[in-house]
Amino acid sequence: MKLNHRTNKYKILAALIASLAISVNAQQITQPALGSHDQSFIYKNGLKFRDLNHDGKLNEYEDWRLSSVERAADLMHRMTLAEKAGLMMHGTAPVKGSVIGSGAVYDRDASQKMILEAHVTSLLTRLNGDDPALLATQNNLLQEIAESGRLGIPVTVSTDPRNSYQDLVGISNPAGKFSQWPEAIGIGAAGSESLARDYAAHIREEYRAVGITQALSPQADIASEPRWARISGTFGEDPEQTRKLVRGYITGMQDGSDGLSSRSVAAVVKHWVGYGAAEDGWDGHNAYGKNIVFKTNNLQQHIIPFKGAFESQVAAVMPTYSVLQGVNWNGKHPEPVAAGYSRFLLTDLLRNEYKFRGVIISDWLITADCDAECVNGTTGDKKPVPGGMPWGVEHLSKEQRFVKAVNAGIDQFGGVTDSAILVDAVRKGRLSQDRIDESAKRILLQKFELGLFEQPYVSPENAKEVVGRKATQHEADKAQLRSLVLLQNKNILPLKKSTRVWLYGIKSSEAVRAGFEVVEHPEDAEVAIMRTSAPFEQPHYGYFFGRRHHEGSLAFKPEDDVMKTLDKVSAIVPVIMTMYMERPAVLTDITSKTRAFIANFGLSDEVLFTRLMSVAPYSGRLPFALPSTMKSVLEQDPSVPGDIKSPLYPTGFGLAH
Repeated sequence: MKLNHRTNKYKILAALIASLAISVNAQQITQPALGSHDQSFIYKNGLKFRDLNHDGKLNEYEDWRLSSVERAADLMHRMTLAEKAGLMMHGTAPVKGSVIGSGAVYDRDASQKMILEAHVTSLLTRLNGDDPALLATQNNLLQEIAESGRLGIPVTVSTDPRNSYQDLVGISNPAGKFSQWPEAIGIGAAGSESLARDYAAHIREEYRAVGITQALSPQADIASEPRWARISGTFGEDPEQTRKLVRGYITGMQDGSDGLSSRSVAAVVKHWVGYGAAEDGWDGHNAYGKNIVFKTNNLQQHIIPFKGAFESQVAAVMPTYSVLQGVNWNGKHPEPVAAGYSRFLLTDLLRNEYKFRGVIISDWLITADCDAECVNGTTGDKKPVPGGMPWGVEHLSKEQRFVKAVNAGIDQFGGVTDSAILVDAVRKGRLSQDRIDESAKRILLQKFELGLFEQPYVSPENAKEVVGRKATQHEADKAQLRSLVLLQNKNILPLKKSTRVWLYGIKSSEAVRAGFEVVEHPEDAEVAIMRTSAPFEQPHYGYFFGRRHHEGSLAFKPEDDVMKTLDKVSAIVPVIMTMYMERPAVLTDITSKTRAFIANFGLSDEVLFTRLMSVAPYSGRLPFALPSTMKSVLEQDPSVPGDIKSPLYPTGFGLAH
């Protein structure tokens, strides 16, 4: 009896332990929210799953209880070669009547063809952000189309930056209702990794609210060539500081540094590597700017910021358009081709030496042709159209370019939907099926990690509430304030309310709202406030991007309106100037005529007037040097940061008061 009693006690204890284990396991299994347009679900053991291929069975890739690796492997076995090749295309979501995809709504018929026939499930959106609810609805449309496909593979919707003041086709989008922050270069001026993280985290919330799950940012390029047109998207010229800010940005965008989750927006760090060393400052989007020049063989400096991306487990890397010249890496000389075609840069360096395991996505249109007008520019009144950027491989056919890029290490091609070319290349034996599988698996894995197979849809009402809400814009305004750099103050700042001001480049309504008295003529003012932008030239107006990029000299000409106005007004009344610095500027002839000068990197008039009246110290510091002459710019090495001789203001300069 005693033995039986003890045995029964053990049996009861074992049953209790088993029951507790079941309870614990049940608590660990949390039913995720599922989204489906056609309401195809499978129910099993009280749990709910999406029936993505509509076969009435719970397949492994539909089972959210399994790991992303297991699910991706199962889905890979079910896919055709054409479907895998489609994964390797990253198209631009089509808009009727728009070559570049800008507008308010997608072209449904063209989108169906792209998603269902070419099997493309990564799409860049260039829709405007004027109506967040409409943008969310349109991105849901893409997901509805994808859900109707054979396997129901969801779309990854990506975007260029859209949360600042710059609007440059192919590089950034107008903010619309999205919160407006300083440009990335302004985050560089603030110099705070925690601010970079918070900045990206707020943007992530807005992106996810409208159905965007991939950001074609940040730029880890260093601003080593002061004439370069892409500086505003960088964090500056200091490699180590850029490393920290890149790390902070990606941590905020991906909601942590441990990889992707259903809360993340996958970050694409760019442009691997050396893009900032642009020859004569010309940009790699253009045939005349396809080279980056290393006179000092200092490629390692340009790699430093990317280490911050690797430290934060960045999802993807985008190679530069440009062709490296003058690089000797342990005796190796890279082939003179764009980075997207360079096995040395993508496989030997990025994959093998730096152990990157994410997706490598090319920049847009690297496999497309660049015809005579693309090379030489248009003349007369003819409007230029975008061309391809196949630098270094212009002589190859499209198929040869695809094959070379894939063998170099590219997983996905930006801006094209030519999946049939990859299929043909495999069938001809020019590409291996295993190599296609390798890239397709990487891309699928991230779709699973982002939670898209469970919930690809978003609420338009929630998008309307989240995007541009006052609390977020308040944080963006504080970032604008932190980014401002005071270069000069000759006992004129801060200003007091009721000061009579004459304005240039500023809305008078904002000055009145701030408490100033706006006058019509400088002679009636106590102070003149001029809002200007850094000077630029457009010597390549016959090129699609050359017409849009701000290139050339960093100095104002005497006949420029800014100089003529400053000369006239400064002789009458003290002048305070703020200048938007998308690039450095030669200010020698400017600051000799101003009483105060503030460098800005994107700010509202409201924030400007708040700052002009504040007694708080300025904390922003220059993210690049400001040269004293154009001669010093012409003498510097485009690949070396901080080598401007005798700058007017060095990198890191900034007054507190």
